[in-house]
Amino acid sequence: MKAATNNVDEYITGFPKETQLLLEKLRATIKNAAPEAEEMISYQMPAYKFHGMLVYFGGYKNHIGFYPTGSGIEIFKEEIKDLKYSKGTIQFPLDKPLPLDLVTKIVVFRVMQNLEKSAKRAKK
Repeated sequence: MKAATNNVDEYITGFPKETQLLLEKLRATIKNAAPEAEEMISYQMPAYKFHGMLVYFGGYKNHIGFYPTGSGIEIFKEEIKDLKYSKGTIQFPLDKPLPLDLVTKIVVFRVMQNLEKSAKRAKK
């Protein structure tokens, strides 16, 4: 288990070089898809917030966990069917290319979802 940190750079440097490269690619993809999102550490892993939490990710021994919430999984079930996933997480194996186009679609979906929720709250 990684030591607690409050910094995404420190979090990433705690992994082997090959994993660091994948984590940095995932990080850049998320930032590109949601440039206004605030990057932080939450639940001891990198997280992104924009009108609410968007997504999280974490490095593990054999995979990278990507946490786009349940709605981010449900809407993309057909596209993730060949990956290991559960109600709230998708696992990207370290020995396969990251599906960065899919990550972009999921993050953009989550941004839109959070904006819609925020607009509804503002109308009340």
